[in-house]
Amino acid sequence: MRQAGNFTAKPLAVPGPLLVTARRFGDHRGFFLETYSARDFAALGIPDAFVQDNHSLSAKPGTIRGLHFQLPPHPQAKLVRVLRGAILDIAVDIRRSSPSFGQHVAVELTAENAQQLYVPVGFAHGFCTLVPDTEVAYKVTDLYAPDCDRGIAWDDPDLALPWPVDAAQAQLSDKDRRAPRLRDLTQGFD
Repeated sequence: MRQAGNFTAKPLAVPGPLLVTARRFGDHRGFFLETYSARDFAALGIPDAFVQDNHSLSAKPGTIRGLHFQLPPHPQAKLVRVLRGAILDIAVDIRRSSPSFGQHVAVELTAENAQQLYVPVGFAHGFCTLVPDTEVAYKVTDLYAPDCDRGIAWDDPDLALPWPVDAAQAQLSDKDRRAPRLRDLTQGFD
């Protein structure tokens, strides 16, 4: 466990992603917490400069967004948190030379637990909503680049991801339905 300022970071089973928890200050009015500090994140081992914030709303439980990533020259690291609701958040190592290639981490992020998942470059990222009207916000380290945008099939049997929904109930975009399996990617990370 690492600590800096009002944050702790816990390494996960696959090297790279970190589970970041912010200290919450509460009183009779509610609470306050920092969600990001460049200085403290650098001290935790996350020196990335984030350049864009994204926000999604998923109306139905079982909505899956992902598994997404961007190729060089515009790869993205992500810092993901839940503003309302709950998700199962997953990061898959897609670095071909990595000893953990094809392995994943899965964590439950909720508005209540104030945890964030740091997903480094070289990982595909996706999540499944667990409750209605879930809002997710995430920072990225490079701007959206359509020519570099890629995905992996959320239900790739080689990955055996622990999604909390079966294929018949999953809410997916057309793009995510058509994503290839990891072994069929022609471009990736070395």
